[in-house]
Amino acid sequence: MNLFADIRALVVTCLDTMMTEGTLPAGLVLDNVAVEPPRDAAHGDMATNAAMVLAKPSKMKPRDIAEALSVKLLEDDRITSADVAGPGFLNLRLAAPVWHGVISSALTDASYGRSQMGQGKKVNVEYVSANPTGPLHVGHTRGAVFGDALASLLDYAGYNITREYYINDGGAQVDVLARSVYLRYQEAHGQDIAFEDGTYPGDYLIPVGQDLKDKVGDKYLGQPEDVWLQDIREYATDKMLDLIRADLKALGVEMDVFYSEKSLYGTGRIEASIDDLRSKGLIYEGVLEPPKGKKPDDWEPRVQTLFKSTEHGDDVDRPVQKSDGAWTYFAPDIAYHYDKVSRGFDELIDVFGADHGGYVKRMKAAVSALSDGAVPLDVKLTQLVKLYKNGEPFKMSKRAGTFVTLRDVVDAVGADVTRFHMLTRKNDAPLDFDFDKVTEQSKDNPVFYVQYAHARVQSVLRKSDIDTSHAALGAVDLSGLTHDAEITVAKKIAEWPRLVEIAARTNEPHRIAFYLYELASDFHALWNRGKDEPSLRFLQEGDLAATQSKIALISAVAVVISGGLGILGVTPANEMR
Repeated sequence: MNLFADIRALVVTCLDTMMTEGTLPAGLVLDNVAVEPPRDAAHGDMATNAAMVLAKPSKMKPRDIAEALSVKLLEDDRITSADVAGPGFLNLRLAAPVWHGVISSALTDASYGRSQMGQGKKVNVEYVSANPTGPLHVGHTRGAVFGDALASLLDYAGYNITREYYINDGGAQVDVLARSVYLRYQEAHGQDIAFEDGTYPGDYLIPVGQDLKDKVGDKYLGQPEDVWLQDIREYATDKMLDLIRADLKALGVEMDVFYSEKSLYGTGRIEASIDDLRSKGLIYEGVLEPPKGKKPDDWEPRVQTLFKSTEHGDDVDRPVQKSDGAWTYFAPDIAYHYDKVSRGFDELIDVFGADHGGYVKRMKAAVSALSDGAVPLDVKLTQLVKLYKNGEPFKMSKRAGTFVTLRDVVDAVGADVTRFHMLTRKNDAPLDFDFDKVTEQSKDNPVFYVQYAHARVQSVLRKSDIDTSHAALGAVDLSGLTHDAEITVAKKIAEWPRLVEIAARTNEPHRIAFYLYELASDFHALWNRGKDEPSLRFLQEGDLAATQSKIALISAVAVVISGGLGILGVTPANEMR
């Protein structure tokens, strides 16, 4: 059940009738007719813009359309009032049984809130994709949580989702990792070592060096780099991927695909993607104008192989092959997305850190060119996370050497708190993560406030002596739920299916966290009013019908909170310690 969709369908039916009867011109397109919550709840339960969007094509005054539409809507038992406001908006109020039906639906429909909006379209969500050179840091944590929640949200909305991690194991940074591990390997043999600039001095490589010693003994000691570099490179990459997988598992993230950048080299895949662009007249030899300001790494004042990315929305054309024949950093990324397109995905989503903002237009251009505009790419950037503890910036991790790790955060506050709090801001807004505030038990802590609402419902269910199964509660008489505070909660529950579709359409899972906080707030307000007004308490001694209806209401709250937290990857709390 999606009440907003149902009422919109009613509005459309009324408009169709008005066209048939001649009140409106025939053939009007109704796609932009919407039904949504009014800006001010005092104005009604829902509002429609129908008269406003149809005024111009019908050559009629919006108020005239709204007044005629209101007459039609009032013929439906669900509508108790339809008032014209301003230039032609129509504010609707719904009958109490409508809200009671929402509660019953939330309890008896196992798919309540889920949507078929996605129609099974295949969507690839690539996120994290950190260099396999060490443990994931707090910036990766935000990208991991955002990407994972987005994937779950789209799945909830009816899309066929593939979660993917792109392993950046083809660049020079993996050689640096191998050299760093070799130093730890030497150290494991009792040799004195010194880390040069650019190597990785973190303690996390100590056990890797020891494991390498246990595996190969002194095989590589005293040997030139060309003897051991490739072997240790592969060994170290595998070890780091094991570490990354363990970090992701601690955060509750599991990938469907780990795709190796290295697999693109020497296999003809890069060449194939560039040939595809060349066949479309998008590859040429030329010299780029020198950029203003700082020169990027891929610019050189000589002839290079260039991609006409400007023909697909980019600011400048981009080099894909240097004058010496080496591929630029962009070339394997093109090949990787060519592979995604070839795998038949209908949509692609890339989650990048904020430092990759300059890469957005070129990647969108590449996917547009490779798919002939058929496959959209949405690139979501996650902004920085600032950590605080005891009012001070959180200190660096000795284990990592230079940064705070994902595991530092999860070990400190748990995966549930970490995940929820990472979604309390939109992905492209900076986020402060205060270890004290995210664990305090107050209304100012969203994750506590939402969990507390679910736990409070469970505490009432444990105390009740009625059948609290959803099937039983979904069949009870809810006509006794008439108080404004109770109807307010039901109205918020009714927004859930609509909110899911909006969040999925905009690729914004933070909307789920915001909604859950609002629902929890309405529930807690009802709970607190019961302290002063006994008739609002959930357990009504001697009145079975009232108790059943009130427990049905709060059980529906728990259903929606549980579903929303599931999207966020957070386990609902049954009791608070």
